Amino acid sequence: MIKGEQRKEDRMIIKEYVGEALTTADKVADIFRKILASEHETDRDKEHFWTVGLNTKNRIKYIELVSLGTLTNAMIHPREVFRFAVMNATAQLIVAHNHPSGDSSPSRDDIAITERLKGAGEILGIALLDHVILGSEGEYVSLKERGHL
Repeated sequence: MIKGEQRKEDRMIIKEYVGEALTTADKVADIFRKILASEHETDRDKEHFWTVGLNTKNRIKYIELVSLGTLTNAMIHPREVFRFAVMNATAQLIVAHNHPSGDSSPSRDDIAITERLKGAGEILGIALLDHVILGSEGEYVSLKERGHL
């Protein structure tokens, strides 16, 4: 696949969630498990970092893949995370990423980027509601539930 090109089936999977209300971390994890499963098998073992833009009623406006990384990390910067959110007048944001190792435990870097994104969101007036980390076998960690947000 050419860089910047998006397969038709990927867009359909992501678009099917637009307008849906997100109220729990479990629902966030379920959506991203399905999106990850739709990826080409060579990309499933790479770290993905997504954003979900929400309106004021917690309904999905968009889902964006911000970074497709390597086996062990993805490059994340607030500039890229909030770029689409600002352009689309997003009220709130949820971020999610997977750990290809299968261990959903947050790393120090995961906690640090969450704090940095929270601060950037406060400056922009876009609340960061949660950061969900996907592991294997249906495991996930919500950094909000762990007290980091």
